[in-house]
Amino acid sequence: MTTVGKRTLVPALLVHCYTAVGTVLALYMVHWSYQGRVRDVLWLFLVAMIIDGTDGFLARRFQVKVVTPWFDGALLDNIVDFITYAFAPMLLLWSNGYLPAGKLGGVVASIPVLASCYQFCRSDAKTDDHFFMGFPSYWNILAFYAIVCSMSPAWTTLLTVVLAILVFVPVKYIYPSRTDFLWAANMTLATVWLGLYAAITAALPDPSALLVALSLVYVGYYIAVSLYMTVRRTPAAA
Repeated sequence: MTTVGKRTLVPALLVHCYTAVGTVLALYMVHWSYQGRVRDVLWLFLVAMIIDGTDGFLARRFQVKVVTPWFDGALLDNIVDFITYAFAPMLLLWSNGYLPAGKLGGVVASIPVLASCYQFCRSDAKTDDHFFMGFPSYWNILAFYAIVCSMSPAWTTLLTVVLAILVFVPVKYIYPSRTDFLWAANMTLATVWLGLYAAITAALPDPSALLVALSLVYVGYYIAVSLYMTVRRTPAAA
């Protein structure tokens, strides 16, 4: 291999290693969940979201598909996202009393895990125009709000079931780092939301109600824009 080739290969491999760090984070998410270290797990969720939001930029910057055609970075990304966005969050909620006690809690926790298995295996889970098809398994976000809002097991269960159903509903949800429509606004608001997430987590167990409300503004924006784009594009697709 030439020197130029090595210089090109090393950054590409480092990008894959960067994505793979999410598996280690997931390991600690599970371990700390059983220890009741809820706030620490929320911090790991934040780190996982930052990695997930930046590794795609790095992958395109260093052309990892071209440089390492023998390694499926998209598959790695899906594996990491499944365990950090679906499996670990539901385990956190189940093991710390945010879901019903006993076997019922296990059943409720299993619903989004199974729904996410379907969602991550869909060939059109990420559309050609860079949207997520169906609720994009943001179970870490559900876990975050269940904890900071001190939701009862009943409310958490209700939201879990509703969102699991939405996995199968063909709504196109914006992909903040890739959707062209309102890209600057999407990225700016997503970044602000991450900052609010950090501030709220740091303030646990008594977070500011104002900060929580401000963070929910972005959630409302995300849903509204996603519904608007779905309705707007449906006639053209038909």
